[in-house]
Amino acid sequence: MRTGVVVVSYHPGEWLGPCLASVGDQADEVVLIDNGSEGSAASKLGAEAGARVLRLPTNTGFAPAVNLGVEECTGELVGLLNDDAIAGPDWLAAAAEALKDTAVAAVGPKVVLATRYHEVRYPDQEWYAPGDKRPLGRQLRSVTVDGVEVLDAARGPGLYRAEEAPGRGRWRWTAGDRPWYVPLPEAPLEAGVVVNGEPAPPGRAVRLVNSAGAFLDDRGYGGDIGADTPDDGQFDQAADRFAISGSAFVTRKQTWHEIGPFAGRYFAYYEDIDWCWRAQLAGRRIVYDPAATVVHRRSASAGGQHRPWVRVMSERNRTLTMVRNGPPALAANALRDRLRNGPDGGVRGGVARLLPWAVATRAQMGRRWKATPESVWERWAGVDAAEPEYP
Repeated sequence: MRTGVVVVSYHPGEWLGPCLASVGDQADEVVLIDNGSEGSAASKLGAEAGARVLRLPTNTGFAPAVNLGVEECTGELVGLLNDDAIAGPDWLAAAAEALKDTAVAAVGPKVVLATRYHEVRYPDQEWYAPGDKRPLGRQLRSVTVDGVEVLDAARGPGLYRAEEAPGRGRWRWTAGDRPWYVPLPEAPLEAGVVVNGEPAPPGRAVRLVNSAGAFLDDRGYGGDIGADTPDDGQFDQAADRFAISGSAFVTRKQTWHEIGPFAGRYFAYYEDIDWCWRAQLAGRRIVYDPAATVVHRRSASAGGQHRPWVRVMSERNRTLTMVRNGPPALAANALRDRLRNGPDGGVRGGVARLLPWAVATRAQMGRRWKATPESVWERWAGVDAAEPEYP
């Protein structure tokens, strides 16, 4: 089958060239959407790589740009690949095999992070601060690798988000004795990993999973299965999933039209969860297939997943996704909680502005549903879900 790949790039860096090269020999066509990059930088790199380039004058958002790219593809299969990801040589061939089953709406590979990480684990007993529900370990004020501060770049199930307070500085708590991971440079370590001024305990160097498919938790949050855990072979079996990551996503063009495009009003974030949820409601399957691997820098082109605007857009779109797809009672509860309790920073206003659109599109899509929102929720809510993220 003829296959096309869509790559959207707004802020291209050194990663775009390798991304395009990784699919050049796999796909019959590569469509690069230059989403308003400064100085047409993405267009120039795309032309050098032999991609078909469509230049947009301004940044329309990831979801609308993907929709345009898919329509430009002429093949039967369409793959979506983030511009900061590199596809393994068998990515499209493995997906084409899985998509021979017409019940499968989309298939995604194992996605791993590009950086190697040093595993850190302290034998700390967890404890609880007054009024804090989180299990705590130790307070991290500084984490350096060869003298470079990486406190914000550390990740894993053993770490919470950074906190700060006037007069107290900035810190992160660990979660008892759970492991956490520090990014390593490509060159051999010289000064090593130092935590709060002391050498970190010995630990292995690992490659971390970015996504082995996506889950839906019992609050309506979507998330990546296996995120920030070592790739130790625990995700080497193909399986049905609630959703897959839009960073490396393959479907038939016919199926894309049946389910509908990404929610363009989202601009970016949660468009993949929303699409896969709609596919589940249409009675289709979503498949995770680790026969291929994609290496991802994660948020390189967006500037980091914890930037304030990223969090606002994610929270807004999560609520809208519940309204569009969830069981009515739970969707109403999620909406009520969001409008009353926040968090805000623009989230509540964004939800309020797009709520009429979300309700109207739910009514339109509902005419094509083959499964009920309740049955999809019962099948998938809480399956493979990570522990809830503490605020």
